[in-house]
Amino acid sequence: MGTNIGANIRRERDRLGWSQSRLAREVCRAAGIPGDPVGRQEISRWETGKRTPREWLPFLATALGVPVEALTGPSTPAEPPLPTLADFLPEEDLLSPLEGRTVRRVGMGTVDELQQRVHGLRLADDVLAGGDLIRPALRDLRRVVKLYRESTHTGEVGRQLLRQIGELAQIAGWIASDAGQHEEAERIYRLGISAARQAEDLTLAGNLAGSLAYQMSNTGREGEGLILAQAAFRDSQAEAPPKARALYLDRVAWAHTKAGGTENGQQAMRALGEAGQALSEDTPGTESPAYLYWVDAGELRVMESRVYTELHRPLRAVPLLREVLSAYDATHTREMALYLSWLAVALADANEPEEAAAVAERVISLGADTPSERVAERVRVILGRLQGYASVPEVRSILDSAA
Repeated sequence: MGTNIGANIRRERDRLGWSQSRLAREVCRAAGIPGDPVGRQEISRWETGKRTPREWLPFLATALGVPVEALTGPSTPAEPPLPTLADFLPEEDLLSPLEGRTVRRVGMGTVDELQQRVHGLRLADDVLAGGDLIRPALRDLRRVVKLYRESTHTGEVGRQLLRQIGELAQIAGWIASDAGQHEEAERIYRLGISAARQAEDLTLAGNLAGSLAYQMSNTGREGEGLILAQAAFRDSQAEAPPKARALYLDRVAWAHTKAGGTENGQQAMRALGEAGQALSEDTPGTESPAYLYWVDAGELRVMESRVYTELHRPLRAVPLLREVLSAYDATHTREMALYLSWLAVALADANEPEEAAAVAERVISLGADTPSERVAERVRVILGRLQGYASVPEVRSILDSAA
């Protein structure tokens, strides 16, 4: 019976569009009990059948606005429920308050300082690679989580601290992934999703989940990446501003592309079109989170060109990449190397090995001074693609140098 109850609770919560944290608060309110005797983790345990609510059932029913029988009756969904971001949260609550917390009380001034620090790390990531930033990024994340768990604060300050943990986790996870520490990056992303959802910031949760989906799609977990990218868009689109929706759809497009096959290729192109439509709705008066400062039409063109390259359509990819690269900020060395890597592959696909070799040489030169596993992997991809042209002198020279 516990399994049926869990499925019914989740069904009713999804119907209302509530997070697990929201339901936990409503249950406590319905019970008239001060404090937080029921939290998000307990709701998760009920929904997964790990525990049965028992004495909490009447309050659950009241909070959800249904009779108790609606929760205890059989659950026979026509098909398995679609995954949601809650399915990707860590089992344990790494953000729960510690026993015997210090008397230190933090306010909005601390939040403002953290916000500036996080944005500074984002700007540093524009010009430095993961190997340069991994230590300060992880140090900052651990410090902020420790601050949140050990200090006392008002509810609003707590939510803002959780939001900063989420934002810091997004950039720290990205940096860890760029440094090749994929397991560490995944742990960080999942922590960030948990923090963002507890702060009830679904736009941020979608950004974090999309970043994790992107990593999965690029590290041999294409099926998982597609499921998560779709869940991120589905769960977060209602509250997301145009730039965020465009970014979610960009990642859905890439996940479809990496999943392979004709149907996924068509779905990727459809998602790219929807991303462009979403971005067109971003007007000067539209507010977007600061962490989306880099999402613009140029970035969408980059993703479009990458999709075309992966689908072996170089006649579409090459002009797009040349257009973007002609106006790209050369101080962003890692991104320049990555975008050039796609151009090299597209040129090879277009049967232009001499030009592909020239671009590959530039990628290798930029990568030599860039401690980025992403760039290193792209160099390996280029060299593999050029093997078919080993008899061309320019290509032979590149392959010999790399060897």
